[in-house]
Amino acid sequence: MLRAVRTPASWLLLVWIPLFLACERGTEAPARADTPASATAATSPAPDPEPAAEPAAARGANERPLPAFGGTTFEGKSVSVSDFLGRRLLIFFFRPDEEAARPAAQAMATIAALQGKHNFAILGVASGASTPDARAFVDAEGLEFTVLNDAGESLARRFGVKVAAAMLFADAEGYLTGAMDAVAERVDDPATTIEGQVREQLRLPASEPALLEPGLGEYPPAPDFTAGTLDGETVKLSDLRGRPVVLVFFLYTCPHCHHALQFLRSHLATIPEAERPALLGVSVSGSPSAVRDELKSKALDFFPVAIDPDGSLAKLYAVMGGVPDILLLDAEGRIRARTQGWRDAMDPPLMKMRLARIAGAKPPMLLHATGYSGNEVCGVCHESQAETWRFTKHATAFDTLVRHSAERDAECVSCHVVGFDQSGGYSFKEPQPWLEGVGCETCHGRGGGHLSPTPIAEVEVDYQPICATCHDAKHSLGFDYATFGPRVSHAANAYLLTLPLAEKHARLAELGSTRKPLFRDAAYVGSDACQSCHQAEFATWEASLHGRSMDSLASQGKARDAACQACHATAVGKPGGFPSGADPLAHADLARVGCEDCHGPGGDHVGENDRRDGTILSLTDKCDSCVILQICGGCHDEANDPGFEFRVEEKIEAQRHGTIEPSSTRTPQAHLEALPEPIGAAQRTPAAGDR
Repeated sequence: MLRAVRTPASWLLLVWIPLFLACERGTEAPARADTPASATAATSPAPDPEPAAEPAAARGANERPLPAFGGTTFEGKSVSVSDFLGRRLLIFFFRPDEEAARPAAQAMATIAALQGKHNFAILGVASGASTPDARAFVDAEGLEFTVLNDAGESLARRFGVKVAAAMLFADAEGYLTGAMDAVAERVDDPATTIEGQVREQLRLPASEPALLEPGLGEYPPAPDFTAGTLDGETVKLSDLRGRPVVLVFFLYTCPHCHHALQFLRSHLATIPEAERPALLGVSVSGSPSAVRDELKSKALDFFPVAIDPDGSLAKLYAVMGGVPDILLLDAEGRIRARTQGWRDAMDPPLMKMRLARIAGAKPPMLLHATGYSGNEVCGVCHESQAETWRFTKHATAFDTLVRHSAERDAECVSCHVVGFDQSGGYSFKEPQPWLEGVGCETCHGRGGGHLSPTPIAEVEVDYQPICATCHDAKHSLGFDYATFGPRVSHAANAYLLTLPLAEKHARLAELGSTRKPLFRDAAYVGSDACQSCHQAEFATWEASLHGRSMDSLASQGKARDAACQACHATAVGKPGGFPSGADPLAHADLARVGCEDCHGPGGDHVGENDRRDGTILSLTDKCDSCVILQICGGCHDEANDPGFEFRVEEKIEAQRHGTIEPSSTRTPQAHLEALPEPIGAAQRTPAAGDR
């Protein structure tokens, strides 16, 4: 069984990494600092990393840096972990001479193909095997990423890795975000199991829908089973049909499992017996006597516990990650909720609400009195609304930041989480995963209006100004509330819950697609028409690769290739644009990536009486990753320019040419004063339409 942690202070289990972190805390600087690797710890001395800028935000007390280390590859190249700063990093420890490492390696071979698209890197550490054997293993498994040769096991010993395969995860600034024992036991397809866990840690799209997970309007039936118990009896799940059931998979030595069981012991006793859900445990590991003694010593021997010596029950319920794994079944045996792990601050009130729900009672409204409660709490009573929200980009807003290594940028985070830096809201000091994303309370207020003195039924909300706080001109190109509002409307999207399950998952997979820019509907006029008012910008652009974009096609004999012209000429096939398939020499002004490809058509902008403001798109005041990527991404995509979306700021800075202050930040008179003298003509008289 896999065991993983999302953060060092997480509720999920791992044996070796907390020990390592406890020993290292306070003794190592982050890998981003100028701290050389220990001479005894690394396989070979690592070069000192270059100085780096300070993190975007202060780190919390429980956040721990990845110690600096390095080594050499099979080819003798020196590599330092600091070489990977700026991208998320997965460090894959494996022992090539142990067969148990092979499924993890197979999973890594698949995951490696996603590095460029999702902006992360993998660093392998091959420990304990001879160089020829380790190299043969890497080649056989197709591991196409950097691998350090740790034949002497110095790195494995330093990190306390004693299993056949394990993984560490770090963010772009070199701080640990999780760890995983990557040896899958008692599962049919260990490579796929490990791959799924890694995808979750890295926030990658799932390769296939999770098994027995309620949601999206689907509540799968709980598989029936018969098993022996600690008391020597036999229990059959279907015998409990007709009453709700709490099914808990737990590890008898797990402190978080103990906390969950202590809660259930105290709370279930408060529910009238006729309404009380049945509690059934499944011990995932340990001899019956050891489990029995541990539960008795902690006064937790109050419920029947099925034993699972061969892991068949864990396999049946796809219990592959953290414990406790708690499933709540309604009286008809359907899985209504499922929770992995136990959060002492979050789960007790949430579980009280969910237990009332499966018992058919009205859930108590246990909202956070002074902070934000999160979508899970809202979803107990507002199930359909919570599920339709998952089909919106609001649900994946924070994941987008992680992918772009911007999850520590306060300006970005403020519009991608709930209640940023407000009392009880998301903060860098105490990040709460349940407040990630643009959640219910972002739009509906803290407590969704239930904490307001005004009865919620009497409250009428105009959501447009709420949306505009983040969807402004700088960050949200072409945002129109009337058009975009229905995309996040619960009522408008309710039909999605009636679609076949496969189509639901297909819709979720589409959420990451880039939205096309919404230029004004006007004719294109060519870049030469821009030169008279934008002389400095024109000169910079003309000398850039955009200004000579057709040269690269001509050198390949593809100057008249219509498919290639689409990204090398101005507005191909559009009114006033370059005619598709035409001879570039016949349309020289349009035979380049022109001004209008980035700023929109100038047909209603360049005329003597045309308005200047609002008829062309200024980019100087726009967010590079939010807005400019929407424009550039159509051609600078993964197929033609891999990794561009993660280097967009760097690329833009290399050819930034704005010299006129954008209309969003200046006075009308400043615009007139900023205009240069037109080439070969006197300054024109401002037209009536100018502002």
